[in-house]
Amino acid sequence: MKETGCVYLVGAGCGSADLITVRGLRLLQSCGAVVYDALIDPALLEEAPLAERYPAGKRSGSHSMPQEEISALLVRLAREGKTVVRLKGGDPFVFGRGGEEILALQEAGIPFEEVPGISSAVAIPAEAGIPVTHRELSRSFHVITGRTAAGGELLPESLQALAALQGTLVFLMGLGGLERIAAGLIAAGKSPQTPAAVVSGGNSPSPANLRGTLETIAEQARAAAVQAPAVIVVGETAALHLESGISRSLRGVSVGLTGTPAFAAKLADTLRPLGARTFPLLTARIRPLPLEFDLSRLGDGAGKWIVLTSANGVSCFFDLLNREKIDLRSLKGCKFAVIGRATGEALARHGVFADLCPGRATGEDLAAALCAAVRPPETALLFRAAGSSPALGKALEGSRIPVEEHSLYETVYVPCEPQEQPDYLTFASAGSVRAYFRAFGAPPESCTCVCIGPVTAAALQERTPAPFLTAPDISAASIASAILHHKTSAFFRRKRGHEL
Repeated sequence: MKETGCVYLVGAGCGSADLITVRGLRLLQSCGAVVYDALIDPALLEEAPLAERYPAGKRSGSHSMPQEEISALLVRLAREGKTVVRLKGGDPFVFGRGGEEILALQEAGIPFEEVPGISSAVAIPAEAGIPVTHRELSRSFHVITGRTAAGGELLPESLQALAALQGTLVFLMGLGGLERIAAGLIAAGKSPQTPAAVVSGGNSPSPANLRGTLETIAEQARAAAVQAPAVIVVGETAALHLESGISRSLRGVSVGLTGTPAFAAKLADTLRPLGARTFPLLTARIRPLPLEFDLSRLGDGAGKWIVLTSANGVSCFFDLLNREKIDLRSLKGCKFAVIGRATGEALARHGVFADLCPGRATGEDLAAALCAAVRPPETALLFRAAGSSPALGKALEGSRIPVEEHSLYETVYVPCEPQEQPDYLTFASAGSVRAYFRAFGAPPESCTCVCIGPVTAAALQERTPAPFLTAPDISAASIASAILHHKTSAFFRRKRGHEL
């Protein structure tokens, strides 16, 4: 019989993936299965690439899996001998039903552990610049649910006592009952002029930050069409504005990502410090292919240029060398060419420095540089992805340079469920353009597409007449720069239009 596994209830915090605890992240990276809620940053799931994934998201009015089924799933996976991470937004024990799941695990005799996270009761107001406690204003805070176990929205039985408290009141899952909560507190003796706020943030698809009073906040939320999930804050600290003073040029901008997890993570790491929300729309998985090339030929002393056009190609190439036990010293007669700086950096991590790297990371510039550098009888060996553009090989052949093209890997695209409609949609390759159109059709008119280079741009131009952006260089930083420039330019265009 299989040995029983265990379950870790891990709080992911609220917002970007890096708000999870170090312990929670390490458990996620080593688990065999992950059962995750809605509003979890998808980047966290990429930290467990080999784990089985089970979405169990619950949102107001939309429960994808009943609580009893979630608990049963945790028991079943553990009995199969798996180490399971139950990944929850915020903290598992703050209205996260962590206690219910642990009771089920205890009854089934399953080992478990709870790993705390930052609760939305504290994190979401803080993101909006509202501290739940503050010297001389609030010496306590009280967290109240706006929903019952049966799913109904009822006023708390202790409303009279809550109204008498001088601390901060934080209501979770109470947006639908906001008007009754406000009226009830006023009727119980709370001043109508008490500061109040409704805030939504983290990974919410509809961020909001409304400030008012107990008397006005319900009408403000209705006029602004605030969507759940949202946190209601009542008390003197709700009037404070302690938002971050760090400039976030892309605050409130959402960006849909396509490409490999590594590339998407690099782009997300560039965009998030600028305030953007990122989420995957299409994940590219790299599948190595059998190589129809005798790698021992690289050491035969004949002049050869090894041409690599992506960091994935570099990784697959050296994996093959290791598998075939090819000593790097035998490649002393070979020269290396890369398409750009990012590919050159990937090559350098293997202790090899490129002999050729064009100033611009494009296929055209690489072709021109190779045509000038390769000397007969040297041969150019192109190690690339299956289905790569034939333009590079044709350019070399046109210059009478012997060329061999070999496919190291193929890219398999997996569509992701969109969290929201993005303001910007990034394409990391021509293949991602084709895969996106197969999965989703044309991009929404309201979003601006951003292509990583001219080959990707050509693939997009074949499929849509809508204008789009093209990054000047083939890198994550260049895509981020294109978005930032476009967003900033749009801001100043609107400003000038307003002034005129």
